[in-house]
Amino acid sequence: MVQDIARIRDYSGSDSSPQHHLNGQFPEAAPAANPVFYRTYSRKLGEARRESWQEVSDRTLNGLAELGKFTPAEKALIHTMQQTMRCLPSGRWLWVGGTGWIAKPENFSGSYNCTSTNVTDWRSFGLMMDLAMMGSGTGAVLEPKYTEQLPAIRNRLSVTLVSQIGTALPNVRQDKTEITVSGNHVTIRVGDSRQGWVDSYQGLLELSTDTRFAAGVVDVSVDLSHVRPAGERLKGFGGVANPVKLPELYDRCVTVLNRAVGRKLSPVECCLLIDEAAACVVAGNIRRSAGMRQGSSEDIDFAAAKENLWQQDESGNWSIDPDRDVLRMANHTRVYHHKPTLPESIAAVRKQFYSGEGAIQYAPEAIARSNADILTTPELKSAFIEAYEAGRGRQWLQQHDGKMLDQEIDHRLGRYGLNPCGEILGENFHCNLSEVHLNQIDPLDDAAQEQAFTAGALSVAALLNHTFAEPRYQYSRDLDPIVGVSFTGLFDFFVHAFGVEWLRWWEAGRPDTVTGLQFKAREKEYLSRWKAIVHRVVWEYCDRHGLRRPNRCTTVQPAGTKSLLTGASPGWHPPKAQRFIRRITFRKNDPVAMACLDYGYSIVPSQSDKDENGNLLNDPFDPRCSEWLVEIPVEVPWATIPGADQIEIEKFSALAQMDFYLQVQKYYTAHNTSATIELREDEIEALATRIYDAIATNEGYISAALLARFDAPFPRLPFEKIDQATYTSLQAEVIARQRTSDFYSALSRYDSGEEIAEGPAGCDSDKCMLPEQKG
Repeated sequence: MVQDIARIRDYSGSDSSPQHHLNGQFPEAAPAANPVFYRTYSRKLGEARRESWQEVSDRTLNGLAELGKFTPAEKALIHTMQQTMRCLPSGRWLWVGGTGWIAKPENFSGSYNCTSTNVTDWRSFGLMMDLAMMGSGTGAVLEPKYTEQLPAIRNRLSVTLVSQIGTALPNVRQDKTEITVSGNHVTIRVGDSRQGWVDSYQGLLELSTDTRFAAGVVDVSVDLSHVRPAGERLKGFGGVANPVKLPELYDRCVTVLNRAVGRKLSPVECCLLIDEAAACVVAGNIRRSAGMRQGSSEDIDFAAAKENLWQQDESGNWSIDPDRDVLRMANHTRVYHHKPTLPESIAAVRKQFYSGEGAIQYAPEAIARSNADILTTPELKSAFIEAYEAGRGRQWLQQHDGKMLDQEIDHRLGRYGLNPCGEILGENFHCNLSEVHLNQIDPLDDAAQEQAFTAGALSVAALLNHTFAEPRYQYSRDLDPIVGVSFTGLFDFFVHAFGVEWLRWWEAGRPDTVTGLQFKAREKEYLSRWKAIVHRVVWEYCDRHGLRRPNRCTTVQPAGTKSLLTGASPGWHPPKAQRFIRRITFRKNDPVAMACLDYGYSIVPSQSDKDENGNLLNDPFDPRCSEWLVEIPVEVPWATIPGADQIEIEKFSALAQMDFYLQVQKYYTAHNTSATIELREDEIEALATRIYDAIATNEGYISAALLARFDAPFPRLPFEKIDQATYTSLQAEVIARQRTSDFYSALSRYDSGEEIAEGPAGCDSDKCMLPEQKG
């Protein structure tokens, strides 16, 4: 490590990357960077000023350095990597890192993109609402072996709202929720704080099983007078209050609870309760999935939870089932504790194609990877998977280590919990992510690659110094600390490394020809080297600071929003096209969107804004318009390489995508690789067979999302392919409309008042921004 630090200290900042910007400016190849940065990561510093990128970088770096007790050389390295945009901390850390808010122990969870919680008690529900309110993505494992630990519902509840939001004067508002009981009547006065909301929600759930009440109906009065009204500033976390859905939360939860009187809740009913809280938290924002719900592959009701969610009337109008609407708040995955049969695989892939739901998660591989500290050889891993599938996983662990306590065995066997985008594995976990932007690094510059992955490793290791107040999360941190160093722009990196011939090989389906095998060997070389760097740096950091080593440190996240800061193709995925229109959603009259208008970008109403005949609106200033789409013409950096734009990327086969995903999964990722494989209807059986084979032969498959491709696209999608002539024309139009080339000064003219958003969402996947399938 001494030699490595010396090498870092001697780094002079010489650049051979495609884009170099030590002054903190965004790359020219990232035209969406300014809108995305100021919308998502820049905090307000006053009535009319937001942080610059330099200020965000300094704030987050200082916070990391203090928490991680970095040496001057470590801090200098991360500074250089952030300034050159080669490595960035997590999206959550970009928002809260270095603030006074995140220094408080009760807010530590707000640092983490992703979490997972086993649903075993009412506290589980409260914890997940608390996490969602801090911006963390929430995974929930809802298999019967967990949900059956909940008590049976015994009390029928009746809820009445006895006050309106915000009627109490600000100087008398109380932060804490008070619950008072008198006979069979209960009053819940909701406190004006995050914990106040959580306690009122969890308290209501607990009333349904409380044994203090006599048989009959428990009358519950909910007092919202102390809750601050919409629009008031949240001084610590940022953003403004938006309790628009809070009044209906209690009645909607009671509807679910009352249906289960006399029995225990089903996993789907647990889903509904969790998602009602999630809908309350994100009220007023566009649909962005920030949840993962894992159910048993044998649970027929769970598998069918979202079927026929949308319904069409005789006139052809679509509507959503109001009782199940909130299920859209999360992705649903079915957990297979056995190797699925080929018919099961085909059925699952077909279901995903038509509904977007029902992904296969192969738990034995997830558990094996999560026990890498004891399954240290391929032979041990295979032996464990074989024993686990035979129902002897516990006995195998006991024989492997006769001193292992039952609690630890339970934890090791439960490490298949997933975060919302499926890239992290564990049980009752928190995981922090960093991201290397490979599109900013020269494939021939080994030193720059090592520096970027070293910075990523240090960035995530720093958060291992947190101690959680919640025992289940702290036990998991003590026994199984996990981190995730991700990358984005891998596809761009390999185009620069291998040229157009690599694209043509993709176009042919990535066959195992002589040339193809050479390409795979080179891919493996890069991926394996980066993985080794990350694990070495994290482990050496932990050894020096007396922390337990994580046994898995690498992952690939979806990288939807942060990738826009450098114009990277997200994660491992190919870009949507060499040139495309990128549409980014804002609320109407948002200051950042108004700045985009002055900058020359065009604005159109969103997909949800229609006239009385159901036609899309065209005028963004139409009074009926509520949401805007800023349209930005984009060209990937390698589009001008001779021959590159002759490759139709959108026609890459599902099998080619699957093959590349497995390369990343085998040679870089120690957790899971978040993957969205796009397919057409005629590819269903072939892809399902490939997934079946990958599981059957232990190639490393854990889970992947599937997304249907349609030749007739929806209007105003987040991405729309364009040709070179159209791109050139649109770029010229941007320049012609441009009132200023200084985005920040344009923003300052409009930037008064408060922002609604509170930083990035816990999930960052382009899949979440696509229109939902109906039917």
